[in-house]
Amino acid sequence: MDITIHASFLPQDDPEAALAFYRDTLGFELRNDVGYNGLRWLTIGPPGQPDTSIVLHPPAVDPGLTEDERRVISEMMAKGTYSSILLATKDLDGLFERVQASDAEVVQEPTDQPYGVRDCAFRDPAGNMVRIQQLG
Repeated sequence: MDITIHASFLPQDDPEAALAFYRDTLGFELRNDVGYNGLRWLTIGPPGQPDTSIVLHPPAVDPGLTEDERRVISEMMAKGTYSSILLATKDLDGLFERVQASDAEVVQEPTDQPYGVRDCAFRDPAGNMVRIQQLG
C-alpha cells in the first residue's frame, strides 16, 4: 500500500497573522487562499514539497457543532491547548532564531530531549503549539 500525508489542519482566527507567520517567518508557500461567507481558508506548504500541505482554517465552523462545543474550542485555542503540529528542519538553531525574532510566543528553546531528539516549541498566532525537531 502506498499512502502519504496530504494535508493537516490547524485552526486560525486571524488569516493575515497566520499567513505572515507561516509564510514570512517559517518560509512556507501560500498555495490556496479561499474565502467563503466572510471566512478564509489558507493552504500552505513547504517549498519543494507540493504534495504536503497545512490547511489553516477558521475554527469551529464545522456543521453539527453545538454552541457549547464552539465555546470550548474558543477557550482551548485561547489557552493554546486545542491543536498542535510537529515540523522538522536541518537547521533548528537558525530557524529558532528567526522565529524568536518574530512575535511568536516561545515555549521551549532548542533542547536535547532525553528521548533522543533535539527540538524547540512555540505558539503560532492562533495559539497552536508548533514543535520543531532537528533533522539528521
